[in-house]
Amino acid sequence: MNGFSLIETMRFEPGQGIVRQRLHMARLANSARKLGFTGVETAQAALADRLSILAEPSRVRLELSGDGKLDITVAPFQPLPADSVWTVRIASSVRLSARAPLLRHKTSLRGTYETARAEFSRASCDEVILLNEHGEVSEGTITNLFVEAGDGTLVTPPLSSGCLAGVLRSALLCQKKARVGVVRPETLEERPFYIGNSLRGLIRGRLITTS
Repeated sequence: MNGFSLIETMRFEPGQGIVRQRLHMARLANSARKLGFTGVETAQAALADRLSILAEPSRVRLELSGDGKLDITVAPFQPLPADSVWTVRIASSVRLSARAPLLRHKTSLRGTYETARAEFSRASCDEVILLNEHGEVSEGTITNLFVEAGDGTLVTPPLSSGCLAGVLRSALLCQKKARVGVVRPETLEERPFYIGNSLRGLIRGRLITTS
């Protein structure tokens, strides 16, 4: 486990603390247990100590190495306007393997996502969606995906499609605001959809299919 680390990227709000902190810490502990990482028991106290001096909205990144080394970095964070729309493209250069076990965990192994992101310039889109080997929608390079179901709920790809168990995704599933279901690329042209993560929240998406 020396070749990568576990990552949690979180949002701090004054007066509230870390948004969805319980889910972040639960995911970290679950991944550490399954992958044999040590040191997770120190994360909560270390995070509290680091956050005690914060007074502004912040992006907090926690990184846990396999040997138990813990690193916490903090940067200013500006929330997106509520009416933000991110343009989205679908990667053709790489696909995720739905059975790859590490896709279930948020790690520093980012090569496939970086390749997908590099397929398009930053000016041409805000996010890039990856498909799996079956042609199903899996996830974005930094987001999970949510499609309007038409009944007031959202549909998000199942873990079996090869996506990360994102914290925002888990929260929406627990609140029954979302349910799992296989999503095909053409669905993104037919239905309104969102992308999102725990740091940024839900963001309206707009698929771009032209070159």
